[in-house]
Amino acid sequence: MAASTFKILPDPVGEKKTSRLIPKACFTSDDSEETTVRFYDADDGSVASGVWECAPCKLEIDNYPVNEMMTIISGALTMTNADGVAESFGPGEVVFVPKGSKMIWHITERLKKYYMTSA
Repeated sequence: MAASTFKILPDPVGEKKTSRLIPKACFTSDDSEETTVRFYDADDGSVASGVWECAPCKLEIDNYPVNEMMTIISGALTMTNADGVAESFGPGEVVFVPKGSKMIWHITERLKKYYMTSA
């Protein structure tokens, strides 16, 4: 994707694509919808940004694959770190997750977030 300046909107106009980051067995309701609207992908894969939305789910992550900064647009997320400390996040809050983190990722209410990742 060519580098340019752009506005990231909470209800993006771009193409909403089905994501498959969360294993089907991790969804905690009959809803297993997970989508992404990508705004930017560096040619070398080092940076990506967009809007990601996901139904409630819970999964253990042994090694978070990227550095990620996210801003919660709507919904609720609880992250429990390797020491067992849980912290909940909601609309308007900004979260940073360092690459390699071990955690439990628990979406308790359909989550929509802006994201920016770096490899």
